[in-house]
Amino acid sequence: MTASQDTHRSVPAPPAWVRRPASLAKAVTAELVERVVRGVYPSGTPLPPEPALCEAFSVSRTVVREAVKILQEKGLVQVRQGAGTMVTPSTMWDMLDELVLAASIAEDESLAILDDVVVTRRLLESDMANVAARVAGEDTIERLRTLVDRMDELVDDPVSYADVDRAFHDTIMQASGNRIARGVVRSLENQVINTARYMGKTERALCVASNLGHRRVYERIAAHDPDGAAEAMFTHITEAWLVRRNGPGDPVRLRR
Repeated sequence: MTASQDTHRSVPAPPAWVRRPASLAKAVTAELVERVVRGVYPSGTPLPPEPALCEAFSVSRTVVREAVKILQEKGLVQVRQGAGTMVTPSTMWDMLDELVLAASIAEDESLAILDDVVVTRRLLESDMANVAARVAGEDTIERLRTLVDRMDELVDDPVSYADVDRAFHDTIMQASGNRIARGVVRSLENQVINTARYMGKTERALCVASNLGHRRVYERIAAHDPDGAAEAMFTHITEAWLVRRNGPGDPVRLRR
């Protein structure tokens, strides 16, 4: 090893203040996302100019430019020559993005966004249940049976019940082999799982009712009944949400 190589390897990590602009950019981005979603900066209007944002957040132009670049990647703004940075319509936003989805849920009093999350879940998971019923081997079926039985034992422990509940659904998704659909469902779930408005009420009776739905799904998969498994999953996800759902508005998006 040469002296130059040894020196290179022994260089300490940069101090925290060197990395600070990146952290500041993330913080500014999070605040700008919330303001766009709340309508502080309405669709079709320009973001405040760089100097105004620098002053508002007490950051440099470099930080503001990085934050605006991230907003572009999320679909919230477009940089137009001669017109500045314009806020885009909500139809262009990346709703799978963690910040965008979280801000949209927080702003949506009607629960329509969460209704859409459930609709997306049941569409994908019912299809994956259909496939799982066709291809699941004995190991998968036995694991599903074990998980359903375990949930019966955990109806008085909502936190532990929820963990096994997620394992049950994930076992079916993995059995289907559809990694794209599983990735979308897991991404959505990871972003809403700690949202009180999504988790809703947690009572023993609700856990008992929920696991009846799980058992019907398991039985149809064990019977290698694709259509029955898909229908059981569709019904289970819909009914479980309608029971948990605690908010205003008629959940018309769930009707089929």
